[in-house]
Amino acid sequence: MHILINKKYLTLDNYKAKCALGKRGIGYKRKEGDLITPKGTYKVKYILYRKDRVKKIQTKIKKIAIRKDMGWCDDPKSRDYNKLIKLPYAYSYEKIFRKENNYDIILILNYNMNPVIKNKGSAIFIHIAKKNYKKTEGCIALKKAHLLKIIKRINKNTTIKIVNQR
Repeated sequence: MHILINKKYLTLDNYKAKCALGKRGIGYKRKEGDLITPKGTYKVKYILYRKDRVKKIQTKIKKIAIRKDMGWCDDPKSRDYNKLIKLPYAYSYEKIFRKENNYDIILILNYNMNPVIKNKGSAIFIHIAKKNYKKTEGCIALKKAHLLKIIKRINKNTTIKIVNQR
């Protein structure tokens, strides 16, 4: 099973959903913070979710409930760069447990993970879109209802292909 992401849509078999991408579109990711959604083929490593906001999550992928002390290291100087971390933390990070709902469900893609290359970019997630599909810092974002439908259908062998087709 494959997911295709290009321009403004995510497609899984015959299911198509509008999505938001990085502010600078799809391309070759050059560095941390470049606002590009990286083209390439990836897999979902696991799913993070807010169990207080998402009651029933049906998926064949490993899932982990988000706790208040969770973060994602985005600091190339840290040995934990591009990894899930426990807060408080000495280096730069992104909070996972948030007041707004865009991180209620997060699919963690295996971008820049094996091996982790410092400064190549971290935290390429598929998460919940903000209102009006506001552009992201490099992630892919969908409406919560679309995300819930997709995670029901995928498994650990599903590939996510991000392409830059016109």
